[in-house]
Amino acid sequence: MSNDIFSQAQPSYGPGPRTQVRRLAERGRYDRDSVHAILDEGFVCHLGVCVGGQPVVLPQLYVRQGDVLYLHGAPANSALQTAEAAKVACVSVTLVDALVLARSAFHHSVNYRSVVAFGPAAPVSSSKEKEQALLAMVDHVVPGRSAGTRRPSPQELRATRVTKFHIEEASAKIRDGGPKDDPEDLALEGVWAGVVPLELIVGAVVPDAGVSTPVPSYIASLAGGRLHRQPRRRP
Repeated sequence: MSNDIFSQAQPSYGPGPRTQVRRLAERGRYDRDSVHAILDEGFVCHLGVCVGGQPVVLPQLYVRQGDVLYLHGAPANSALQTAEAAKVACVSVTLVDALVLARSAFHHSVNYRSVVAFGPAAPVSSSKEKEQALLAMVDHVVPGRSAGTRRPSPQELRATRVTKFHIEEASAKIRDGGPKDDPEDLALEGVWAGVVPLELIVGAVVPDAGVSTPVPSYIASLAGGRLHRQPRRRP
């Protein structure tokens, strides 16, 4: 996609009044590289809006292009409509990397990478941009997949709402490493402590009924591996 549809590149997304990390501030990151790396490895975000005076947080597939996150849904999707009408919406993404098991129940935690972003949202009216965004979203989840599918028809494009969320302010927060037990607990006997890594692993692929086409190499190569092992870097 052409970069001219994206917001002006900036060296960092904060800190700002909405994204300043106050609790354990040393875990906060505001540079574009840190924020983009997390967004590019994930593919499910949570969109936060107020619908009819009530807070609503809904999961959404997304793809990042520059400083824009593209989301999609039905034309009458109330969360997307509300985000577009509001001056600002909130999008968050969390990747959980490990369980952190401490000696005390109090200090149990998880290693994670998360992003919270604020900015305005707008509907995508151009059929070309809408198609590009949807195909980019397909390739974000499974790299190379859009080339092996039928492209969206004009009717399907009309039946899909695509919303672009401009990242104006964002912060990443990252926890890594082992448990942080109190000094007096370090000598406890009979209590195991450590880290249990977690990964999203691709299982054996299951062809749909009636499919005689061999499994494409870009899909077969995923089996048994970690999904999104290397984040796809974009501008």
